[in-house]
Amino acid sequence: MTSETEQNVGDGRDAEAVSRFVERFASDMSEAGMQRMASRVFAALLADDDGSMTSAELAMALRISPAAVSGAVNYLTQVGMVGRERDPGSRRDRYRVHDEVWYTTFTQRDRVLTRWENTLKDGARTLGEHTPAGARLAETVAFFEFVQSELGGMMERWREHRKSLDLPVADGRGHA
Repeated sequence: MTSETEQNVGDGRDAEAVSRFVERFASDMSEAGMQRMASRVFAALLADDDGSMTSAELAMALRISPAAVSGAVNYLTQVGMVGRERDPGSRRDRYRVHDEVWYTTFTQRDRVLTRWENTLKDGARTLGEHTPAGARLAETVAFFEFVQSELGGMMERWREHRKSLDLPVADGRGHA
């Protein structure tokens, strides 16, 4: 079975150029702190027209082991960037990039920032807000509070802005 990415290449796309894009974007995400293999799997899914591939398709496209795919997919599902679904009539899992993946990812980060904020507030109190370490934590809390107050408005502005763009509307399964 050929992956949709390979089929897309058959539709006039340069396989080597697609591979270079996947590796370059994966490298960018890795440099930003995402796990290397998870970055590669995510980039491959993002570059696939359907936004979904099986473990075997990912392993073949990225020339990695099924175990590497499994670890990467576990991470990506845990952070909410990829979903797992069953192929109809099959026992194989299919991994899919979520619709509005970046919107969802940023929204989830808001919850992470809240947790960090609470922990840092406790830390600042524990260390003493007037000590250098406590002051550093208090400034971090203030920064996170500012970011969160701006994030909600920014996400709403994105929703409105997206409506003004001539982008395809996803059908809930990653399809245009």
